[in-house]
Amino acid sequence: MKEKEFDLITFGRSSIDLYSQDIGADFIDIKGFDAFVGGSPLNIAVGATRLGAKVSLLTGIGNDKVGDFIINFLKEQNVNTDTIARIDGARSSAVVLGIEPPDRFPLVYYRDNAADSQVTIDHVIAAKIDQYKILEISATALNIEPSRSAVFYAVETAFDNNVEVFLDMDFRADQWKDLRSFGLMVRAILPKVKIAIGTEEEILAATLQHADQVHISHQQISAPEIKGDIEASIQKIIKSGPELLIVKRGSKGATVYYKDGNKRDVPGFPVEILNVLGAGDAFASGFIYGYLQGWDIYKACRLGNASGAWVVQKSGCANAMPYHDELIQFVDSWGGL
Repeated sequence: MKEKEFDLITFGRSSIDLYSQDIGADFIDIKGFDAFVGGSPLNIAVGATRLGAKVSLLTGIGNDKVGDFIINFLKEQNVNTDTIARIDGARSSAVVLGIEPPDRFPLVYYRDNAADSQVTIDHVIAAKIDQYKILEISATALNIEPSRSAVFYAVETAFDNNVEVFLDMDFRADQWKDLRSFGLMVRAILPKVKIAIGTEEEILAATLQHADQVHISHQQISAPEIKGDIEASIQKIIKSGPELLIVKRGSKGATVYYKDGNKRDVPGFPVEILNVLGAGDAFASGFIYGYLQGWDIYKACRLGNASGAWVVQKSGCANAMPYHDELIQFVDSWGGL
């Protein structure tokens, strides 16, 4: 890669996340919450920074105390916040989360008039995308204007300046008025994406034909049940442009699909699950860090799997991301990468 001032800039959601203190309790019986930060791009920024990358976050926050809370945490984590826009008249986002292991993690989003959806093309210009090696974008930022146009502009700028574009599919069904528009936006941007990352559900969502293919139970917005032909969907995504598609498969690890039709399974680290929320972002941060080190895709994915396994054992997202030495120690305890 050509030398750049920064390693990575992530673009999309940011929020205050209120996590249930009562692990296993039904949502209506929760007595208290712990305040963390979240949003997929924020989580990835923190995770990659803790591993050793030089990272900025491009997002929007309100002129409010929640925005101050988010900025303060990011500064403590050494994430560059100069690219974060304060949006007058908008509110910093919030999410309330229940934790009912092993398989129920309900979410309630508060995103009316969300500041992170009001990032504009001018904010992207000010962020100087050309100074980075990698631009990572979250598909949720494509759901509404002006952030939708800002994402397309950021990707175009990156593509024209030899900045590699990574896409996290990050499907949140309740953020789309028409669920099929998620796929339309994703497929429109894929020709300029080098590496796309998603779960099987997100890949099915990106090729959705009918809204009734999606079913959400127990308000698990981040983990809907989606009907469809996963292999056909994978091929449709690959043919849309990216060199690689990485399919996250939880404790099973990940599968890498290549443009030439080859694929490779990368085993995971099966651990006891406390909370799956944020695990996919941990995977992305670990993978991107390994990629930035010049590792091969398999080894980078293994580190991503390890980072995801680390986080599912914790109750937070960004706050639970591993630091470099503790993640390497965890990997070594499993026999290495």
